[in-house]
Amino acid sequence: MSIPKIASYPMPQADDFFNNKTRWALDPEKSVLLVHDMQQYFLDFYDQSQAPIPELIQHTKALIEQARALNIPVVYTAQLGDQTPEHRQLLTDFWGTGLKGDPEQTKIHDELSPVGEDIVLTKWRYSAFKFSNLEQLMQDWERDQLMICGVYAHIGCLLSAAEAFMLNIKPFLVGDALADFSREEHDLALKYASTRCAQVMSTHQVLTAWSSSREKKVHPLSKAGILRAVSEQLQLPAEEIQLQDDLLLLGLDSVRLMTLVGVWQAYGSRVSFEDLAEQPTLDAWIEKIAA
Repeated sequence: MSIPKIASYPMPQADDFFNNKTRWALDPEKSVLLVHDMQQYFLDFYDQSQAPIPELIQHTKALIEQARALNIPVVYTAQLGDQTPEHRQLLTDFWGTGLKGDPEQTKIHDELSPVGEDIVLTKWRYSAFKFSNLEQLMQDWERDQLMICGVYAHIGCLLSAAEAFMLNIKPFLVGDALADFSREEHDLALKYASTRCAQVMSTHQVLTAWSSSREKKVHPLSKAGILRAVSEQLQLPAEEIQLQDDLLLLGLDSVRLMTLVGVWQAYGSRVSFEDLAEQPTLDAWIEKIAA
C-alpha cells in the first residue's frame, strides 16, 4: 500500500517530448516556480546516485537559482509527518499512513532547501491547490504562469498542472526536472500534459526563455534592472549580491558608480552620485531610484 522501490530509468530529454498544443511565451514577470514534494521521504524510494535523480536535482536547483535571481516567487509543497486519518482520508486507501514525523524524512532535499522569501505550502492532496492558498498567492502577485518540477510526474505534478489549467493559470511541466515511478509513467504524464492541459518544456528551454524575456522587458529603473546593472558593474552573479551588502566593499569604485548614475539619469531618475555614495546598498538605491 506504500510507495514501491523505484528502479532507475533515463531522464526524458527535449527530443523525447510530445508536441505541445500551445505556444505560450514564458514571462518571468508572470511566472511562479512550484517545487513539488521534493522531500527526502519521496526521494528515498530511488537509488539517488542513479538516473533520473542526479539530473532532477541539478535541473531543479538551476530553476530555483534562476527564479530567485529574476525575483520569480519560488513555492514549495511538502507533506506533514504523522498525519491523522482525518487529514489523510482516502489517501490512506492508496498509500497507507504516509510520512512519519522524522525531520530527516519530511525535510526538502538539502541542495534545494527554501531560503528567504521562498514559500512552503502544506500539501494535503495530489493537487498543490487543494486546501492551500496557492491560487490566492498567484492572484496577489498578479502572476498566471506556473512552472512545475519535482515528484511524482504522473500524480501530484500532473494533477497540479490540470487544476492550474482549470483555474486559467498557464501550467508548464519542466519535463527533465521531474521524476516518476517509471519512464512509462513519466512519459504518460508529459503526453497528457502537452495534449490536454499544459505546456512541456526542458530546463534549458525555460532558463533561456526567462533570460531572453528578461533582457527585453526589464526596465533599467526597476528593481530587477537596478540589480542587473549593479551585477554587471561588479561582475558578480546577481544571486550573490544581497540587498543590505555595502556595494563599495564589494568593489564598486567611484568610476563605476558614476557610470551607473549616468545610466539611471538618462532614464529619468534624479538620483545623484552623492545620494548613492551616502547609502551604498541595493535596498537604499532601489528606494531612492524608484522615488
